[in-house]
Amino acid sequence: MTLSPPPAETEAQPARLPAGTDVVDLYLRHIGSGRAVMGRVMGGMAEVRSEGAWIHADDGRRFLDFGGYGVFILGHRHPAVVEAVHRQIDTHPLASRVFLEPVAARAAEALAAHTPPGLDYVHFVNSGAEATEAALKLARAHGRNCLITTRKGFHGKTLGALSVTANATYRTPFEPLLPDVVQVEYDDPADLEQALAARRDRACVVVEPVQGEGGVRIPRPGYLGRVAALCRAYGALLVVDEIQTGMGRLGTWWGVDAEDVRPDILLTGKGLSGGVVPIAAMTATAQAYAPFSRDPYLHTSTFGASPIACAAALATVRVMEREDTVARAAALGGRILAGVRAVCAPYEGGLVREVRGRGLLIGIEFAREQAVGELLLEMIARGVLVNHSLNSTRVLRLTPPAVVEDTALDLFLTTLAEALHSAAARVAG
Repeated sequence: MTLSPPPAETEAQPARLPAGTDVVDLYLRHIGSGRAVMGRVMGGMAEVRSEGAWIHADDGRRFLDFGGYGVFILGHRHPAVVEAVHRQIDTHPLASRVFLEPVAARAAEALAAHTPPGLDYVHFVNSGAEATEAALKLARAHGRNCLITTRKGFHGKTLGALSVTANATYRTPFEPLLPDVVQVEYDDPADLEQALAARRDRACVVVEPVQGEGGVRIPRPGYLGRVAALCRAYGALLVVDEIQTGMGRLGTWWGVDAEDVRPDILLTGKGLSGGVVPIAAMTATAQAYAPFSRDPYLHTSTFGASPIACAAALATVRVMEREDTVARAAALGGRILAGVRAVCAPYEGGLVREVRGRGLLIGIEFAREQAVGELLLEMIARGVLVNHSLNSTRVLRLTPPAVVEDTALDLFLTTLAEALHSAAARVAG
């Protein structure tokens, strides 16, 4: 995809807020003081328009988006996805849920054409956390009521999803959560086997191919294959959470593709939306999906599989096929990773501990937590957005879109170099 230049002054410009509107104050009075304070620290701007790799603020500035928490694999407002959504709005945006709905069926078919072999059944939901909840309920329908998750794993913040999210900061205020949940070390098959041996035939294992919120933790080759083998040996249900890593983010359709692993259940979201309408999905084998297949009312959602969201998902898959997004993510990710490593090289052994990544999921680990906040603010001040990692506070995370052009990449690397120089001086001081 070739992005067009920024619109001319005569075309649509970023929306201006009504005179006198203080968005920070509105957040403070109606959404929350913590978010209001954070917004003020970030500069108090409000984002009002976007396209491609760019977000526009109400003050006229634009920002290169290398963040977005993994959602914008196609960039912002990809024309084909926007067109499909517009068309669906003009015809039938929400369904009665009485009759069959063809857009959901076509979206499921399109997605299943790219899932690992055998994962032919698709249950659409509205968010990644909902996909996790659906998987946990499906596991219980099979009698797998013991949950095994990995330390630093992240699977959402609703109560069920939070039960398998390994971060005490988010868990403790809401305990007790689901019972019989065990945390094992990530990338440690021996630890997993010990947990499985004590819970034979009643366990459900939830794992990420790469831990995104965990700080872009990449397991050693063979880990996922060993996890799958252990689940088969001990009669466990395997759920692979690809909500962040799937849809081309790692330079393959799915993170499990690297080891030819076929889980019982695979979760997807974020990029499935095309960056336009929120949607996620739980995909499963016929055997795993059987309880939901037999009883369509066992797990339902008013807005799940809505025509407007499924139109976005269907268009997203078709765009990725036409534009070879997965291959582009692999090639672009390699270039970005090499560039980031080169820029960080002078600081390795000091400020920077490690740069690691796969595809368009890249993490910069710092020696001190303070450096992440400093660099985040320095990048924003220079017009580039990046993310922190919820479960690894020393890691700055990059999730750029696959539509980044050479000029934008050069701008990013130059900005990163400047921000690192400035952050290093502040942290040292």
